Amino acid sequence: MTKKTMTLMAVVACQLTANAGGLMTNTNYHIAFDRMMARGASTEIDAAYSNPAGLAWGYDGFQMSLDFQKPWQYRNVETTIPGFLGQDFNKKYEGKASAPIVPALFAAYKHDNWALSAMIGIVGSGGFVEYEEGVPMFNVPITALLFQKGIMPNMYILDSNMKGKQYIYGGQLNFTYRVTENASVAVGMRANYYDGYYRGHVVASPTAQVAQILPTGNANLVNLQLDCTQRGWGFAPIVSANYHKDGLTLAARYEFRTKIATNNDTKELVIGTMGQDNDVKAQAERIGTDATVAALGQTALASMATKVKGYLPDEETRYDMPSLLVLAAGYEFTPRLRATAEYHFFDDKHAKMADERQKQLSGGTHEVLLGAEYDVSKLLTVSLGGQRTDYGLSDDYQQNTSFACDSYSIGLGCALNLTEKLRLNAGYFITLYSDYTKSTKAGDPTQGQGYYGTGYAATETYSRTNNVIGVGIDYKF
Repeated sequence: MTKKTMTLMAVVACQLTANAGGLMTNTNYHIAFDRMMARGASTEIDAAYSNPAGLAWGYDGFQMSLDFQKPWQYRNVETTIPGFLGQDFNKKYEGKASAPIVPALFAAYKHDNWALSAMIGIVGSGGFVEYEEGVPMFNVPITALLFQKGIMPNMYILDSNMKGKQYIYGGQLNFTYRVTENASVAVGMRANYYDGYYRGHVVASPTAQVAQILPTGNANLVNLQLDCTQRGWGFAPIVSANYHKDGLTLAARYEFRTKIATNNDTKELVIGTMGQDNDVKAQAERIGTDATVAALGQTALASMATKVKGYLPDEETRYDMPSLLVLAAGYEFTPRLRATAEYHFFDDKHAKMADERQKQLSGGTHEVLLGAEYDVSKLLTVSLGGQRTDYGLSDDYQQNTSFACDSYSIGLGCALNLTEKLRLNAGYFITLYSDYTKSTKAGDPTQGQGYYGTGYAATETYSRTNNVIGVGIDYKF
């Protein structure tokens, strides 16, 4: 396999993340989310994202917020193949996902019955991921292919790696108007910019002793390389409504689907065996075609040729952000105690993905959030919240390089009122994922003749961990 191929595939659907939210959407921008989770009924500065219509009951005048979050995450694939090459195979492939400090900026101005607000942040995915030893969907078929040619694992060195970046930057602008004593509405627009690269390789090279007896000498037994960059724009209208009376707040927000089409800037794409490389960039019309697959046979390389076709130069790839419906109810039980219940629905099934993978989902993503905060004093507020995320997953959707797991998230933190106009927010949340296990039958034609064309039965277990810490400053002018 190729270096770059692995990277590409691994990152292409990995939502790397610091993120809470759907398959392609982040919902954690402001630190108030990290410490409370349910912010859909907010009337504070974070409402510029979570409840724009609610700003009609916010601070009169100008306010801003600058927030910073640091996530860290692992995305692991454990593969078990009974009897593989005469012995049982079990290996965990660890994917290290990271991101630098992730910033977000909020601003709002309110006067009488109207308000203007804006938000800038990473609205989808966000970060880097690397599998230092590659992933089994490439390594295992390559090993099986060489074994069929009489080349044992001790006769070559397998160098496999994948890494990539995926960010969707967003800038949002809203206009809010209070139409009655108790009701307000808001309209907005978000511009989204997708920026990603995918780089990887799988190279099997003969040992020095073996190279002396091979006709091809020191030439690579297998060589796969990929280096592809993708960029594209998309826009999404946003509408929201808010009802506020006494201590009750009811809010609804709808974000329309964002169509994001990216074009490939492919610097390298090679598939080769036994010293014969096929430069895909130079011979783009051949890779992934029926003729190429037939020439390669039903092998790992045939599978690779088909998979990398989507990364040919100038090919278009879709990374739509799904439409999102948010419903929230907040209540002020006392002047010091507030709580919110919230529901999210991400319509992932109708947002186009690379290779039309949305069709493999059983449905959209459902989230339920609960959160509360308590003013210990005029200086200190403490908060706690939770979130349940349930994706519409299926075995066909889950891939080594792109998978998701249902989860529970717990957030906690505090807010310190340093002055009447200056507030410091600090929060932490952890996401606890449920492992996802899928099995492949031996020689099943519907599953590519067993595990990635090897003919073997296998079990794959996908697991993830995620932690985020954050601090932010709110200032009222």
